Amino acid sequence: MCCVMGLTDHSIDADKIREFFERTVSRGPDMSRIVPVGEGYLCFHRLAIMGLSESGMQPFFLDGDACVCNGEIYGFRELKKKLAAKYRFKSDSDCEILLPLYREYGTDMFKMLGSEFALILYDSRRGSFIAARDPIGIRPLYYGYLASGAAIFASEPGNLVGLCDRIMPFPPGHYFIDGEFVRYADLTTVDKYLPDDLETVCRGIRDRLVSSVEARLDADAPLGFLLSGGLDSSLVCAISSRLLGRKIRTFAIGMDKDAIDLKYARQVADFIGADHTEVFMTKEDVIRSLPEVVRLLGTWDITTIRASMGMYLCCKAIHDTTDVRVLMTGEISDELFGYKYTDFAPDAESFQAESKKRVDELHMYDVLRADRCISVNSLEARVPFGDSEFVKYVMSIDPKLKMNTYNMGKYLLRHAFENDDILPESILWRQKAAFSDAVGHSMVDDLKEYAESKYTDEEYEKRRKRYGYCMPFTKESLLYRELFEEFYPGQAEMIKDFWMPNRSWEGCDVDDPSARVLANYGESGN
Repeated sequence: MCCVMGLTDHSIDADKIREFFERTVSRGPDMSRIVPVGEGYLCFHRLAIMGLSESGMQPFFLDGDACVCNGEIYGFRELKKKLAAKYRFKSDSDCEILLPLYREYGTDMFKMLGSEFALILYDSRRGSFIAARDPIGIRPLYYGYLASGAAIFASEPGNLVGLCDRIMPFPPGHYFIDGEFVRYADLTTVDKYLPDDLETVCRGIRDRLVSSVEARLDADAPLGFLLSGGLDSSLVCAISSRLLGRKIRTFAIGMDKDAIDLKYARQVADFIGADHTEVFMTKEDVIRSLPEVVRLLGTWDITTIRASMGMYLCCKAIHDTTDVRVLMTGEISDELFGYKYTDFAPDAESFQAESKKRVDELHMYDVLRADRCISVNSLEARVPFGDSEFVKYVMSIDPKLKMNTYNMGKYLLRHAFENDDILPESILWRQKAAFSDAVGHSMVDDLKEYAESKYTDEEYEKRRKRYGYCMPFTKESLLYRELFEEFYPGQAEMIKDFWMPNRSWEGCDVDDPSARVLANYGESGN
């Protein structure tokens, strides 16, 4: 999980740039470089994953062009073979193919890069910079404008605090050229649903997910797996174990006194024969880590912060005690196949619209969480459910099939692997529990209790009204907003809104994002 930064003029010198760029050195601790390019600069912190030698260090150059990229170009070897007839390569890095691709295809190349990249490229013939981000926003990129009017791009908003008046997330599926954003990919707009029946659709889900996992197992650095014991991460682990044909390393976390998921994660690990590690966290760990988690996330959203506590502490333990450098995760399944609250969708089109909204906004919520919690610990995240072709396929399935008319959420995904015997039946058909709840209900309760202790009712009412944009509506949300403003003053609009169930639906008009408050939570928390 590397870090990139690019400035389109020389109004700031390299020493000043380094001050801001060093804030995110944990994303790429192996090597750093700041290089004058054209009228600006390209900057790169490297975490070596593919092509571990120094020859894979960026920026890459080609006849005056230059490029930095935080990404994995899955399937790059086939592209490299085609390009090798015309171009010479000096490294085993997947990102070295980007400049030859750009020479051959121009901005059309962005459609060829797949699911996980954010890049900044200097075109010497145009004398200008181009930036681009993957279709979902799995890899982070932010932008703003300097006092000179020049554009500036960076992997994290923290790189830009103090440089720009306004910091904004780079829109996924777009590239920036000549001062404008151009959309090159839209995975969630569906003009016509697939006519296929349930069995055909489930085969399509299975085959595409297996292919996505297989592509992401390609790494020159040690590989590990986050395993919550829920359906999504369990499937990723089980598919990977079968594809690799060897013992994989899995990691799970829970509260020290009421962990829910740990027992399920252990069942999965035992079933697939994994080398499994359990990590325990305490109330003190959670409260002590809270300011750092808000700082690294760059959000004030309640559910994102809650869900990040366990992920951050688990990844910290992995970084501190192992040589693992790449982590496979189970994010992006809920947005595609449904949450607990989407059981209340009034009709198929409402379900589809909600799924589209959630996928389009992922880069501000779950994808942001996974990126920051993993990268701050000098690890790389890989997200099989975020594969562009997989997402496009699932979004094109008739939502009547995806709705929970089966008395079991995510039925299509479960049924797709029902005959593979890669998971225990009790896991494959286990009711969903959100990660922030399943690490132990006490964690959210502890955070709420801590927030209650920070403000009287009068202080809460007075202080929350300072914020006209997305005004805090609980003491917990006020605590998070005030911590956010310490690190990112005046930048609250980087996040669109509080992540909440669709309150316009009957059964979803709630005041807390946790699925625990929904009537259908049932056995999810057991």
